[in-house]
Amino acid sequence: MIRFTAIPDENAVALRARFEPVAAYLAHTLGVPIEYVPTSSYSASVEAFRNGDVHLAWFGGLTGVQARELVPGAKVLAVGRVDREYRSYFVAHPDSELVWSKDFPSGLQGKRFTFGSESSTSGRLMPEHFIRQATSQSPEEWFGRPNFFSGSHDKTAKLVEAGTFEAGVLNFRTWERMVEEGRLDPSLCSILWETPTYADYNWTAHPSIRNILGESAVDQVRDALVSLQDPIVLQALNRPEGFVPFTEADFSEIRQLAEDLGFLD
Repeated sequence: MIRFTAIPDENAVALRARFEPVAAYLAHTLGVPIEYVPTSSYSASVEAFRNGDVHLAWFGGLTGVQARELVPGAKVLAVGRVDREYRSYFVAHPDSELVWSKDFPSGLQGKRFTFGSESSTSGRLMPEHFIRQATSQSPEEWFGRPNFFSGSHDKTAKLVEAGTFEAGVLNFRTWERMVEEGRLDPSLCSILWETPTYADYNWTAHPSIRNILGESAVDQVRDALVSLQDPIVLQALNRPEGFVPFTEADFSEIRQLAEDLGFLD
């Protein structure tokens, strides 16, 4: 049996519903039983991979780099077409009196601000990078308070919508999906700034997957992902555009930033 997990970037019920059709597709395509294993946090997903408790994982850019750093022989397989140029939205509540800006919003300084998970690429690593790049200060220095982490993208959106925080940052796909599904009021959690693009979510295979599928395991799973065309499964993954092969070299920027900011210590 192949066990796979995913970073918990949304609530557990939503994630299980999303990954059940993925498990069914992979089981049919690869010819072996597949089980989705939920985890409680981003770091728990990395730890499950490190321990060999799962053979395959849907990671963010940072967690993927961390996992492959910890497990020699682990391989990045594929990313969604959209993940080659992913981006984050800085969002704000109307009480913040902040409005859309084409440039980095300097008016955010001193505001009550929330990131997503501490290990999120689109909800922490890249936003922190852009904050440091624009202000020459750490987030703690610039906001004038310790960093706050909501734990997931949807929680960030709801905290800003409620006015608990004046502003926050989350990935653009979660914001768009929540608005489309009527779970988020864009007038109460409006886009303030859109970041430059970067590589993000990815499928990563543990070397022990060869014990189940043989020496060609990496190619088999990569082919299954890249050839995936079922719209139901693709929509469940929020990747209707499909997947493309990717390599470790494509995550060189993420790896360097992770190292510079101490995420690989």
